[in-house]
Amino acid sequence: MAKLKVTKTKLQDVKIIEPAVFGDHRGFFTESYSEKDFKEAGIDIDFVQDNHSLSAQAGVLRGLHFQKGESAQTKLIRVVTGAVLDVIVDMRKGSPTYGQWEGYILSEHNQRQLLVPKGYAHGFVTLTPNVNFLYKCDNYYNSAADGGINFNSPELGITWPIDLAKAITSDKDAKLPTFSEFENENPFIYGELQ
Repeated sequence: MAKLKVTKTKLQDVKIIEPAVFGDHRGFFTESYSEKDFKEAGIDIDFVQDNHSLSAQAGVLRGLHFQKGESAQTKLIRVVTGAVLDVIVDMRKGSPTYGQWEGYILSEHNQRQLLVPKGYAHGFVTLTPNVNFLYKCDNYYNSAADGGINFNSPELGITWPIDLAKAITSDKDAKLPTFSEFENENPFIYGELQ
């Protein structure tokens, strides 16, 4: 029996990963990450940093973020308590899915993980309170390379499941440029990110 179920998505190079979960009357056990199993599934990424955020309330909206240049990151995302709608946007000029977005429910119940390649903007909105959100990165955070686009970019038409006027967000995220405002300085080129 396969230890990992890997599903391609409509977005280029994005995958949903479902590790085997063994449950009984006590609860469950799962190997959330095994380098060996991931390599056997064709995912050979050297993760170097783990991040963990807590969002105490439902309606917290974070993103859409990325790291630019040499600091670009591939992320492996999962939720260990609560539920989110995780949203990513393909920022890679020349990609077959450039400028497209997709959202995925990640929760403590479905045990799904999302593999987000370099060159994607990433964000999420909490659907429940007490969301513990974890992600691995294949590159270290660099504040000088920090970037993002506005979660309410009209040209993207992202369907968030909340009233954005009531979203709990940071001032920084609310002031990010729209997708089209960022387009001229967009450094991501499809096929150039490894």
